[in-house]
Amino acid sequence: MGELFAQFDVWSAFGQTLYLAFFSAIGALIIGTILAIMRVGPVGIFNKAGAAYVNLVRNTPLTLIITFCLIALHYQLKIYLAPEDSPTSIVDNGVRWAIVGLTVYHAAFVCEALRSGINTVPTGQAEAARSIGLTFTQSLREVVLPQAFRGAIAPMASVLIALIKNTTVAYAIGVAETAAFMRDGLEFRPDLSFLIFVLVAGFFVLLTMPLGIALTHLSQRLAVKR
Repeated sequence: MGELFAQFDVWSAFGQTLYLAFFSAIGALIIGTILAIMRVGPVGIFNKAGAAYVNLVRNTPLTLIITFCLIALHYQLKIYLAPEDSPTSIVDNGVRWAIVGLTVYHAAFVCEALRSGINTVPTGQAEAARSIGLTFTQSLREVVLPQAFRGAIAPMASVLIALIKNTTVAYAIGVAETAAFMRDGLEFRPDLSFLIFVLVAGFFVLLTMPLGIALTHLSQRLAVKR
């Protein structure tokens, strides 16, 4: 085990995975919430746009989305997410475009998870909110969304766990995260291949299992009593 940590920057790879997962999760939650509002809102064009986004993105491979972000948007259209004159510009752009790709992809799943939570809120509550003079936006903010988030914790936990595991796709565009460490380790130290697999698998298990248990418990605690 010590040989691996001495030869490879294992902690940096693990840290990069956590970095990707954290910021992608925040972005996916924000965009996914906006998409869910579009899908349940009263404006038809927004309904269709939200549905089109979800159907298109969910049926597109994540690898293709991340590769498109870097090659088409960065290299072809010259869109930079880091200063060009920075000595770490290439690395920084790769990481940030990976976050964009992960965010765009998982926002579609967050949207559907949250929409399922919205569907658990009785229609009568929204009607009661409108009857006392609340606008659609106020009704959504004060009545529907708080309950929807509580009802969507469990499915959103599944999305978060999938996002954490899907960060390994970022190595396809050269981001030095956990999958990149595993690739380099298997290439340069094949004699330690079993240990490398155990180390990487153990990292993801230790990261996702407690998270899944905690969010499931939270979902049960905060479940709306009917």
